[in-house]
Amino acid sequence: MRIGFSTSVIQRGQTGIAQYVFSLLQALAMHRDHEFVLFVLERDLPLFEFASRRMTIVPVPERYRCPVADILWHQTELPRLVQTQQLDVVHVPSYRRMLWRSPCPRVATIHDLAAFHVSRKYDWKRMLYGRVVAARLARAQEELIAVSRNTAKDMKQFWNIPTERVTVIHHGLNLRRFSPRDEPPGGPQPFGIEQPFFLYVARLEHPGKNHVRLIHAFERFKMETRSPWQLALAGSDWHGADVIHETIAQSWACRDIHTLGFVSADALPRLYQAASVFVYPSLHEGFGFPPLEAMASGCPVLCSSRGALEEVVGNAAVTINPEDVDALKNEMVRLSTDEELRNRLTRAGLQWSKQFDWARAAEKTLAVYHRARLKNQKHRDSAPLPLPASIWRTQ
Repeated sequence: MRIGFSTSVIQRGQTGIAQYVFSLLQALAMHRDHEFVLFVLERDLPLFEFASRRMTIVPVPERYRCPVADILWHQTELPRLVQTQQLDVVHVPSYRRMLWRSPCPRVATIHDLAAFHVSRKYDWKRMLYGRVVAARLARAQEELIAVSRNTAKDMKQFWNIPTERVTVIHHGLNLRRFSPRDEPPGGPQPFGIEQPFFLYVARLEHPGKNHVRLIHAFERFKMETRSPWQLALAGSDWHGADVIHETIAQSWACRDIHTLGFVSADALPRLYQAASVFVYPSLHEGFGFPPLEAMASGCPVLCSSRGALEEVVGNAAVTINPEDVDALKNEMVRLSTDEELRNRLTRAGLQWSKQFDWARAAEKTLAVYHRARLKNQKHRDSAPLPLPASIWRTQ
């Protein structure tokens, strides 16, 4: 097959969707019996150097980067490129860019429907697009992939997409990249943070990622324990980041709260390894990479129970209602003082994380491509034949 893949939703490589795109493409590249054509925004081209030798890369002009222009590009220019590149299937890994029409079968990945769960996550225009336009676009796709059973359930509830039309494919995990440290604790710590510390890896987005409640829980934790534990927040600024920064500035515990900004792919594993406890209080996730990455790195996890997170972390993490600040504080106290609990969670997390595999995810994704192509072929074969011109001649 000749498969097209749109990559414009990676936000310069700083989002979970970007990690999905990079990791899935690296796994798909192992399948040499298929050809892949990537559509990449010009300034993102260096991010796809890993694919340049095995995949065809078609540059997309930078003027299409902004969301509205990008949506228009997908609906107008991409179908033309699909025809020019003679693609058998085209895959768009975001519900905001799904194609209305295409010369070949369409596959879309739905990561989450968080906007239906988190009030004020987006402005009213994006909310309207997600609730009305995206629902119609989703029903037009030949095949749909959901990254969790929870997201598939949301698609049925909010978009009226039958579950039998959706294939659930969990993300994988690069266990060569994320693994426990070999050397004992000690020595220089990443970003100069003194141990012990809680770590949260998520873009600074308010209210969706729930940083403000975490900061308040940390204040209560410090007040109750008077311990030296610190809090590190890793992630680039996003919608509502100003609220988070202001909350930190006004906190009496601000000297023990560190904002690290976007952490590079090279530095992130070392940060997980250095953390004493990973905390993830997000209000909703369609999957959630960071808790699994922390587990694979040997860090015990305290996690929200919302969205797909309980599905993703299983029994290998402590889970809480992320809106209950006292519950979050209590578990932070318990984990900071109970070394045996931390060790037990570390062992459980290392074992649990082994089941998430990108090679298996790639194989399942290829099966979806095959079904989309077959479905399209059956549709063409069953279409009524055009009436012969002679039938319109006057006898």
